[in-house]
Amino acid sequence: MKTPALGPAERGEALARMADRELDVLVVGGGVVGAGTALDAATRGLETALVESRDWACGTSSRSSKLVHGGLRYLEMLDFALVREALKERGLLLERIAPHLVKPVPFLYPLQHRAWERLYAGSGVALYDAMSISSGHGRGLPAHRHLSRRRALQVAPCLKKDALVGALQYYDAQMDDARYVATLVRTAAKYGAQVANRARVVGFLREGERVVGARVHDLEQGGEFEVRARQVVNATGVWTDETQALIGERGQFHVRASKGIHLVVPKDRIHSTTGLILRTEKSVLFVIPWGRHWIVGTTDTDWDLDKAHPAASSADIDYLLEHVNEVLAVPLTRDDVEGVYAGLRPLLAGESDATSKLSREHTVAHPVPGLVVVAGGKYTTYRVMAKDAVDEAVHGLDRRVGPCVTEEIPLVGAVGYKALWNARERIGRQAGLHAARIEHLLNRYGSATQEVLDLIAADPSLGKPLAGAEDYLRAEIVYGVSHEGARHLDDVLTRRTRISIETFDRGTRCAREAAELMAPVLGWGQDQTDREVEHYEKRVEAERESQRQPDDLTADAARLGAPDIIPL
Repeated sequence: MKTPALGPAERGEALARMADRELDVLVVGGGVVGAGTALDAATRGLETALVESRDWACGTSSRSSKLVHGGLRYLEMLDFALVREALKERGLLLERIAPHLVKPVPFLYPLQHRAWERLYAGSGVALYDAMSISSGHGRGLPAHRHLSRRRALQVAPCLKKDALVGALQYYDAQMDDARYVATLVRTAAKYGAQVANRARVVGFLREGERVVGARVHDLEQGGEFEVRARQVVNATGVWTDETQALIGERGQFHVRASKGIHLVVPKDRIHSTTGLILRTEKSVLFVIPWGRHWIVGTTDTDWDLDKAHPAASSADIDYLLEHVNEVLAVPLTRDDVEGVYAGLRPLLAGESDATSKLSREHTVAHPVPGLVVVAGGKYTTYRVMAKDAVDEAVHGLDRRVGPCVTEEIPLVGAVGYKALWNARERIGRQAGLHAARIEHLLNRYGSATQEVLDLIAADPSLGKPLAGAEDYLRAEIVYGVSHEGARHLDDVLTRRTRISIETFDRGTRCAREAAELMAPVLGWGQDQTDREVEHYEKRVEAERESQRQPDDLTADAARLGAPDIIPL
């Protein structure tokens, strides 16, 4: 089965097809849950379409801690069902669904009390491992181990000697969250879903009480059209309430946004062979390996300002630096921070005033005939959320539909990945690239790496590194547009690659070169190319300015100083 490219021509064809016939399911929202829902529906044989108002994973799904985990802290809350479910999903992603994208990662938990804490925390981690194995998909990760202080300091020399009396080390997994969603979307398209980003739902179609589709505005080419569907799924995350308001319904539940920010620092600033998990007075703090970098996060604070561009304030950054420096022998400073990003968790509102105590469980509802709403949950359990949403939608269809099969569906790039990994040196010699470059490509594209190499074979200049962001090849910029649906410079530098958080200049040095690589594929003239670069530079400056502000209100105002790009 051929995997379709998601270039500009394919986007136009998808919009025409979804407007040309009545669909079984229209999914609104291109984050991980929406993309997963589209894949679930398409693989049940349903006529499916997916629309997203901005870029794939543009919101929460590109701004997470980038962990695939069971949620060790939820054991302490006695939420065993959530942990068990998430651990099963973690195993499926590692072993079958996306082994090219989801990788094991070790974490060290420093102990500060001698006897009781080792017993207490050790019992929790042992239960975590046992639940993982009992799921039937947890044998691919090493078991936890107890470390003395001396051994812990050998594993993580960055720690202060007086910051621990010993440690536990255990394993979870991580992925590039935005890349994962882009791959999900391509997989859904492979199985017949019509997909289009930059296509905003501006209203729902009604026949009496029933929702029968949506009015969609094409933000790229202009114009508004109707998409008719027997069932519509609202999977818009933190925008759930706003989407519900388009039908004049508040809905059966309320979604509350919690802001989490992360810092990215170079690998050499923290001397460790393992990630760290640290307790804070509110939650936990992670120091996560990320290629040639570390991700430090996260915060957990209520947010009721702009949802499209949540801003990190100076106070947020200071909070993370202060807490991580409590255990680091060589403290981090502001000058060590390469990148900062802020995201919003979609939490189901409850009686608690603290967002850290709101539910990470998900909910599916059918508030009016023809409309299903799915909200809450966590990234790791997206597939279960998607299954539940499609199960609910199927109740509204007048025919028999097969069960969910996504446990058995590898994502694009997964099939053949391990064999190609074993052949990476040979592939490198044939392509004229170092084996380390092939490893980089395989861990981003899996067996679809050949498509990137084909671009280089056709134009050898694309095999050169991108100036100012040498971890990436020029071909990856072109591929992000021609195959992965990127429409703007920001899409490529922020989500198809992670240049915007992995370089001290936040991608401004390579912005012009990247835009010029994108221009022929998207048909840009010089005016649009210049606008893209100017917009990106203004966005970076607005983010930097927001991060100098003392609180959320002033940070939000500063970030909104850079408007979204609008095509000519």
